[in-house]
Amino acid sequence: MTERRRQPSGTAPDRVADAGAAPVPMSAELSRCRPAEPSLDGPDGDSRGGPEKGSPGGPGKPSRRHTWGRLNPLLRLLILTQLAFNVGFFAVLPFLAAHLGTAIGMAGWMVGFVLGLRTFSQQGLFVVGGALADRYGVRPVVLVGCVLRIAGFVWLGYAEAVWSVIGAVLLIGFAAALFSPAVESEVARQAVVWEESGGGSRTRVLALFTVAGQAGAFVGPLIGALLLAVDYRVVCLGGAGVFVLVLAGHARLLPQHIPGRERVEVRGGLGGLLRNRRFLALCGAYGAYLLAYNQLYLLLPDEVERATGSQAALAWLFGLSSLLVVTAQLPVTRWAGDRLDLRRSMAAGLLLVAAGFGVVALARTAGWTGTAGLLPAAGFVALLTLGQMLVAPAARAWVPDLAVEGRLGLYTGAMFSVSGLIVLLGSAGTGSLMDTGLPPAVPWAVLAAVPVASILLLPRRSGTAERS
Repeated sequence: MTERRRQPSGTAPDRVADAGAAPVPMSAELSRCRPAEPSLDGPDGDSRGGPEKGSPGGPGKPSRRHTWGRLNPLLRLLILTQLAFNVGFFAVLPFLAAHLGTAIGMAGWMVGFVLGLRTFSQQGLFVVGGALADRYGVRPVVLVGCVLRIAGFVWLGYAEAVWSVIGAVLLIGFAAALFSPAVESEVARQAVVWEESGGGSRTRVLALFTVAGQAGAFVGPLIGALLLAVDYRVVCLGGAGVFVLVLAGHARLLPQHIPGRERVEVRGGLGGLLRNRRFLALCGAYGAYLLAYNQLYLLLPDEVERATGSQAALAWLFGLSSLLVVTAQLPVTRWAGDRLDLRRSMAAGLLLVAAGFGVVALARTAGWTGTAGLLPAAGFVALLTLGQMLVAPAARAWVPDLAVEGRLGLYTGAMFSVSGLIVLLGSAGTGSLMDTGLPPAVPWAVLAAVPVASILLLPRRSGTAERS
């Protein structure tokens, strides 16, 4: 990879790019606002970073342990935050579709719509949470989001009518729309600071963030499966309990003010964002990936139940996905960083995602059941997860190069908002395909085509900081 090109500084933090002009990338300005307080420096008191010595991977290829040891305390807290968020979330969500279809008695299209609505109320409103984080800071937005998530899980546990389920799902999604963009944008900002100070590629930090999330996604379904032996209400209350602990911990540990993060007005940033064609193209491609990923909660449970007669194996497939990420994410990130730019990394990941859907589409014609019937589903999970390892860190690393300085929360939120709209429409469409009586391979074949087509949306160049 070549060294990132820096742009001349001097753009006011709140200024929005004129129509037709490229925005001053947030990453080009971050080197002027690195954390200066000792409490946010590395463990040895030196925040400058530099090549790590003695790591198993050799110079420039530090191990996960060495990378973690060099991160500042704020980055460590934010990465552990993602772990805790996903433990609580994935204890509940993987079993929601079956609960809606059996206990509530919803039709397939309605289950798909509710799942898409949950995603849209989360990702679709990320732009709100991101803008609020830019304006008020990370701490208050994260704490309010945790309170709403607790209330939403408790409500879902007692919801029986369709309208009540929808209300609980909307509250659960909006809670994440507050805390997730606040955490993710600050992780991305800190990752750029870490890169600018010589610590290493920002994608390595973002890969650790992904690993933490998947570790939570591994533990969460196992906890949920144990609680499901009682009933789904206990599952929801258990998920709420996790977020009670998260709320208490962050009320104590999350800083009131993060050095280098300047607060900006909410108004004034959306116009420049909507004129940023490269950023919007990235949003479209990422939305196609997220629609594919969302099928872990719609198509995959249906396939597992068809093959085995129950969804008991679902927790193990989620565990397989998480285990792959935890063990292989950083090696994959290092491999991709040495050979691929951000665009090629996303394109390769989208092709792997498409291949996963293709495997099940081809296998459905054979009608396998039992253990053999689970093999295509396992292949789908493995390929989708490998694709995720390439797509997710690359997309997150790309956003700071396209965002206006001071508006990273807004741009991070907007990427997920556009993606959420795509998931809402796509999930409802997928649920309809499942109810139409078409051959069972059709929904899988259609979803295989979506990531392939989305490669055409990827920007040809990533703003002013293209990597080659």
